[in-house]
Amino acid sequence: MAKTMLPEGWRKTFHSVRVRLLVWYFLLTACTATFSIQATRQIYYDDLKARADASLIKEVERFQLLARKHSEKKSTPTNTTKLFDKFLSHYAPTRNEYIITLINDKIYKYSPILPTDLLEQCPTLLRQWTQLKMPKSGYTQTSTLRIRYVAQPVNVGGERGTLIAIHDASAAFQAGTNAISLVMQVTLIVLLIFFLLAWVTAGRVLYPLRLLTKAAHSITGSDMTQRIPVKGSDEIAELTKTFNEMLDRLQFAFDSQQKFLNDASHELRTPITVIQGHLEMLQFCPERQQQVTIALVMDELDRMCRLVNDLLLLARTKHPDFLRLKPEELDWLTEEIYQKARFGANRDWQLEVKGFSPIMVDRQRLTQAVMNLVLNAVRHTRNGDTITLGSCIKGDYAYIWVSDTGEGIAPEDQKRIFERFVQATKGDQQLEGHGLGLAIVQAIAQAHDGWIELSSRLGHGSTFTIVIPLASCVDAVIHESDSHRRRQFSHYRLSRNRVAGARLYNGHRH
Repeated sequence: MAKTMLPEGWRKTFHSVRVRLLVWYFLLTACTATFSIQATRQIYYDDLKARADASLIKEVERFQLLARKHSEKKSTPTNTTKLFDKFLSHYAPTRNEYIITLINDKIYKYSPILPTDLLEQCPTLLRQWTQLKMPKSGYTQTSTLRIRYVAQPVNVGGERGTLIAIHDASAAFQAGTNAISLVMQVTLIVLLIFFLLAWVTAGRVLYPLRLLTKAAHSITGSDMTQRIPVKGSDEIAELTKTFNEMLDRLQFAFDSQQKFLNDASHELRTPITVIQGHLEMLQFCPERQQQVTIALVMDELDRMCRLVNDLLLLARTKHPDFLRLKPEELDWLTEEIYQKARFGANRDWQLEVKGFSPIMVDRQRLTQAVMNLVLNAVRHTRNGDTITLGSCIKGDYAYIWVSDTGEGIAPEDQKRIFERFVQATKGDQQLEGHGLGLAIVQAIAQAHDGWIELSSRLGHGSTFTIVIPLASCVDAVIHESDSHRRRQFSHYRLSRNRVAGARLYNGHRH
């Protein structure tokens, strides 16, 4: 088992991002350093060559100038030997530079010394110099010598000779070679140190990626609580942040799903039990009792249907397609909802005030939320109590409220009535319903990027207010321009009362 795991482990190591990244960086750096060193070496040698050639040409030009003056003035010296003597008498030798003169194929004089190493290692050079008819420059090298030379043949008074200017670059070449070799050794050591440091640094930089992998392996449907700490502000930190946000969304989705299943199973268990029990007893009931049993079963089935629809609605509130936003006029929407609500129960219905502004909402969902508040107000009031609807604009928000003069809500219930399957109590009795109405109202308000506010006192009634931010993209002029096409309600005849915020409707249903 160990023999099969070891190659697999090494294979993963060599194919990891860390190794591949560092190998490529190391190769790139090594190639760059090698190219730079070779380029520096070549530039150094070219500079040596240029300086040596310039120095040699300068000496040969001095000799040519001397020979030209002799030819023009017809004065001394009268032969090649005297010409060489006069030139050497004024020659100031420089470092690693030599002058050799040849008379009739033999060495005549030299300055400052005779480079015997050159003549011993390159015996053919002397023969080439004695046979020259034209000036020549050249380069020769051996294992220890790097020589550049310029040869100038001359003939004065029938005496044939050759002047050779020699530059020995061996010492400079060796010094440069040693320096470059030292640079290469230091560069190699620096690269190795850099590789080790880069290995450690890459490990620290890529550590969040290993945490991501570990977290991804540890995530299960029952445990999604693990998060990765975000450090820094680079791309890996952004990836870590995005991964954590993805886990938050997944956890929220799983939690919502689990809560939906728990709520559904809890609330459906009772009606299913009731239906099952009555159906089992149906065959033993008298014929006149069967119709009552069937009606009871149908009522429980209707209750289950409403419950399932409400649960599905709550489950969809976080979906991106839950709302179908369209521009609506707040005053028209308020009046429309009021007209629907006032025929729902024997209450004193009032339309307090209407706001005037275009809002971007889902008309159906917002109407559903307000009607849920209306039904809640009806449930907590009695015949003759007042239920008031209204809307207004304050700052950048639209407010739609439903107020009643019922028994109010206890402070301890106000904190929890917006939770699913939670109902306010009236004395020791639980009110009718599933406790999903206010949860749906809150979900619809939050889907509009808004919220719901509650103001209530026991014995003085309650006021529920839906707050929705105004949509800046709606152009009020467009909606006002086609207002003549719509049916003219009575609020156009009450513009003064509307501006003053007075009550517009006072309806009482008997």
